[in-house]
Amino acid sequence: MGNDEFRAGMRKLAGGVTIVTSIDQHGQRCGLTATAVCSLSTEPPSLVACVNRSSSVAAVVEGSGVFAVNVLALEQQDVAEVFAGRAGLAREERFTAGTWQQGTGGAPVLSGTCVSFECALAEVKEFGTHLILIGQVTATHVTPDDDSPLIYGNGSFLTTTATPHAAA
Repeated sequence: MGNDEFRAGMRKLAGGVTIVTSIDQHGQRCGLTATAVCSLSTEPPSLVACVNRSSSVAAVVEGSGVFAVNVLALEQQDVAEVFAGRAGLAREERFTAGTWQQGTGGAPVLSGTCVSFECALAEVKEFGTHLILIGQVTATHVTPDDDSPLIYGNGSFLTTTATPHAAA
C-alpha cells in the first residue's frame, strides 16, 4: 500500500476541526488547524493531539508545557482556514482571525468555540512525521449555545446536527 492510497482512505475519516495553540517563553502565540484530536481518559481528564513535528506548535509546546485545543463551531470555518495556512499568515498574524484570550495556563483560547480545553503537557511521543501530545486537561470552557461543530472529511468542511434520541 502506498502513501497516496493511505491518504485517500484517511480523507474518508471525518473529524472535528480544532485549533491547537501554545505560547512561547517570549509571549509569542502559535497555532494550527488539526483534526487528529481525541479524548484519552476521564481519570485524570486528558486528551491526545497529534501535530506535525515541523509545525510552530511542535517547536513551542515542549518548552512551554501548555497547549489548548479549541473545538470549532460551524461559523468558524474562516478561522480554520487561516490556521491551516491557507491565508498566507504566519504565526502571530493568524491570531487576527477570531477573538482570542489568554487561558489560565497561558495558551490562547478562542471565543465562540463549541468547547476549549486547556492542557498541561503530560507527555510527548514521537512517531513518523508527528508528535503525539498527551495533555492533562486543566480547564474546560463549554459554550452554552447549542452550536453545531465544524467537521472536516473527504477534503471539505462539513457540519452535522445531532438528533436527540429518546431514552429506551
